[in-house]
Amino acid sequence: MIQLRNLKRNLSKAITQPGYALKALRQRLLSYLTYTIHDGYSNYPETVDLFLTYMCNLRCKMCGQWGEAGTSKEMTPKELKNELSLDEIYKIINDIKTFKPNVTLFGGEPLMYSNWEKVVSRIKQEGMRCNMITNGILLERYANSIIDLGVDEIIFSLDGPREVHDEVRGAKGTFDRASRGLELIRDIKRKSGTTKPVVSISSTIFEINYKKLDELISIAEELTASTITFHHLIFLSKERYDQHNSVFKGFYGMVCSDWKGFVRDSLPDIDVDFLIRKMEDIKKRSSKVKINFYPNFTDEEIRRYYTEFDFVSSSYGKRCLSPWMVSYIFPDGSVRPCQSLNFSAGNVKNSTFSKIWNNEKYMRFRKITKKEKKYPVCTRCTELYRF
Repeated sequence: MIQLRNLKRNLSKAITQPGYALKALRQRLLSYLTYTIHDGYSNYPETVDLFLTYMCNLRCKMCGQWGEAGTSKEMTPKELKNELSLDEIYKIINDIKTFKPNVTLFGGEPLMYSNWEKVVSRIKQEGMRCNMITNGILLERYANSIIDLGVDEIIFSLDGPREVHDEVRGAKGTFDRASRGLELIRDIKRKSGTTKPVVSISSTIFEINYKKLDELISIAEELTASTITFHHLIFLSKERYDQHNSVFKGFYGMVCSDWKGFVRDSLPDIDVDFLIRKMEDIKKRSSKVKINFYPNFTDEEIRRYYTEFDFVSSSYGKRCLSPWMVSYIFPDGSVRPCQSLNFSAGNVKNSTFSKIWNNEKYMRFRKITKKEKKYPVCTRCTELYRF
């Protein structure tokens, strides 16, 4: 079944975003039903993630794409400049409007896509929800447009107070620039009386910030964020990476280079006892900001997550439902059932999303995934715990 704790998280979100959360819950139940009774076929996805551009104006240390070991280093300049044209994106929007998914814009940095405003405008004209995942650097420049266009939610990445955030982002001044942008959005919303966009903060737990998580909550409160979600660091061993590629190549004839950016030689240098105590204190904290830890592991699981490369959750389900719930469209037009597995089921440049969603290649991927339940890298992927 769908994880009870995830249903609770969805219902909790319904308090602040009732229309979205209840619709998402309904869509997830329909997709779970098709997962249960069909072999590879799926109801249309709850969310379509539209990867507008590979380009990014920051080099965050833990990023699997642009980080210290990120996969962008293996891409050619031509590949990095890959972007769908505005007409191609309009074609996608016109196609998916029939089932009205949530559309999440991400990258790279989506605000670096030159026509992002026209994309948002068309998504909203067709009656779909539009979210945006951003590093916040360009929010100050585009605050008025974001509000005027009706962006529903901004998911902003914040990984520490000023000095920590700037160190993680690889550039001084990034905290202040992002904060000014969020403050401007807050002030405009207050003056205009609008509630959109909802501001959600996403923070990754890792070595240099885990002792300062409570400070992040105070910042979220100052910025009048709706929620702050602490994500456990994604990492895996070279052995697990190689094992995964061996399995994946056997099924699909390819390897997953996107996971290479998360490979580590050693476990994170984190005092797990301190982290668990810090998390317990935060959970008791009274705040106007909704505080989440994701995945919502038990203390015993948190301990093993950070001290064992071969971690397997004992409380969550051991199967991935993401290929039934979400789809990813990349800058080259490829449609993927998983963001990080490099597998493409088709391309919107020579087909439509609706035709690709349940084509032979996509359905075969779901059949194998349902049978296998997960792949070797999946225990480190948040999507395994999402549904």
